[in-house]
Amino acid sequence: MTAPRVRAPELNGRQWLNTDGRELGLRDLRGRIVLLDFWTFCCVNCLHVLDELRPLEGKYADVLVVIGVHSPKFAHERNPAAVAAAVERYGVSHPVLDDPELDMWQQYAARAWPTLVLVDPEGYVVATMAGEGHADGLAREIDQLIRTHEAKGTLRRGDGPYLPPTPADTTLRFPGKAVAFDDGALLVSDSARHQLVELEPDGETVRRRIGTGERGRADGSARSATFSEPQGLLRLPADVAAVAGYDIVVADTVNHLLRGLRYATGEVHTVAGSGRQWRSTVDYHPHDARAVDLSSPWDLAWYDGKVIVAMAGIHQLWWFDPVTRTAGMYAGTTVESLRDGPIPDVWLAQPSGLATSVDGHQLWIADSETSALRRLADGELRTVVGQGLFDFGQVDGAATDALLQHPLGVCALADGSVLVADTYNGAVRRYDPATDRVSTVTDGLAEPSDVLVTADGTVWVVESAAHRLTRLAPGALSAAGATVVGARRRTERPPTLIAPGELSLEVVFTPAPGQKLDASFGPATRLEVSADPPELLLDGAGSDTGLTRRLVVDPTVAAGVLQVVAQAATCDADTEHAACHLTRQDWGVPVRIDPAGAGRLPLILRGVDAH
Repeated sequence: MTAPRVRAPELNGRQWLNTDGRELGLRDLRGRIVLLDFWTFCCVNCLHVLDELRPLEGKYADVLVVIGVHSPKFAHERNPAAVAAAVERYGVSHPVLDDPELDMWQQYAARAWPTLVLVDPEGYVVATMAGEGHADGLAREIDQLIRTHEAKGTLRRGDGPYLPPTPADTTLRFPGKAVAFDDGALLVSDSARHQLVELEPDGETVRRRIGTGERGRADGSARSATFSEPQGLLRLPADVAAVAGYDIVVADTVNHLLRGLRYATGEVHTVAGSGRQWRSTVDYHPHDARAVDLSSPWDLAWYDGKVIVAMAGIHQLWWFDPVTRTAGMYAGTTVESLRDGPIPDVWLAQPSGLATSVDGHQLWIADSETSALRRLADGELRTVVGQGLFDFGQVDGAATDALLQHPLGVCALADGSVLVADTYNGAVRRYDPATDRVSTVTDGLAEPSDVLVTADGTVWVVESAAHRLTRLAPGALSAAGATVVGARRRTERPPTLIAPGELSLEVVFTPAPGQKLDASFGPATRLEVSADPPELLLDGAGSDTGLTRRLVVDPTVAAGVLQVVAQAATCDADTEHAACHLTRQDWGVPVRIDPAGAGRLPLILRGVDAH
């Protein structure tokens, strides 16, 4: 029986970007294949999808129109100027509809960031899929739609509606991280321009640029090397650098690589990563560093005798040894959440900033998606500030009560305290272990993404959305700091009503055309379920291989969040040299317990309707 066709809801929002102000409607797009990408700019999985879509946008430029629908998680992401900045920062090369109240999110029944919805040339929804890893399946779907609608005469070819804004002329463009040298010079990852920039001690004058400024992954000299949105930078200890043959490690984020930079010459070469994005299973064994797959390395620190990598793309910490040229997983299970304990079996959520204490005994972590400051010492991970994936704000005071909003950077000070680049609050915050309290050093900044202190005590802030390094006033750290008690916020999405007692969780997955489930390297599917609060589930939490699960919901818990991680491995069918694919998604589903609620919770990992 053919499934009924579903008409795509009309597109409405606050503003359109990358169209020179023109508003688009589905009528304007009739005859074109339309792909809606529901994203938010804090989400690393959404950033992965932006990169996955670039080849499709090039290949199908005359028939496919990609439209980003920006549906925010954090309060800062509702700011229209911040949305416009993110569109430029991440090189979004298609129209974007700003959806601050999540109206389009609800009309298209999205439940997760990212969600992709494919609409045919006649305006009907033909496929919905959550998560990343869908590029090959989308290509097959688009090829099928082209054949079908060319035959029907309903396909219209031509130029799309994308109109890029005029690029701005600034010394830096959305810088990410920085390191200081003994003479006070600063090396900055100029992320949106795909370069490294060395600045004089004044923080403004350019000494040299490393990299062509074009997106790429070529090794070579300072003039010929290329990067793709580099972020973290780390100076190696001198004895390690002497053996390794380079002085600086660069987290080349969108290339999923670590690069080595020889400071004296500006030469760049790849030291870790295959260039493929990690799509595997958890494996804590050492690997040849150049052969291992990485996923959005965001920051770096020297700790425990090795380079620790904030692997934001899979919610883990990894290690890299420049001497043995090996790498492996260090902490985290790939589940995106907040769980402390002995490593490696902890949960992180897009770790994006790292700093080692002056004595070398502690590693401080900015865990961005849980708006948390976390501390690793003696093999134990502990949350110092942070409540969970959906709680945030700007609240100073006792650490257990304090709140941050998507911090991206940390800096350990000699007195044992820690500075935090509290990115979406536009502030630098300070945590003092001696008092176990948080204060605000300064605010009013534009998306600070890193903090560093030079040998002479100068405090520099990488003020990313202002495209500059900002020097804090002398004595800023000696002052007591302000106490800010702002709003306590929680990510609000319409809750799903579920009945108490037994609940059937069903992750819907249909292999893309031309693919089949692949169990060559173990079970083809995996499902992990947890809850916040944990008491929400009386039974059903944990990990297993099936995509359905019987849960038992506690009737005495009024509401909570079901956290679901699902993945499915597929390979090309009936092909001699079949390619393998991994589709993966994390959901945080807000639920409210109601006797009239549903006894079934379906989540679409990949669903396809009849054409």
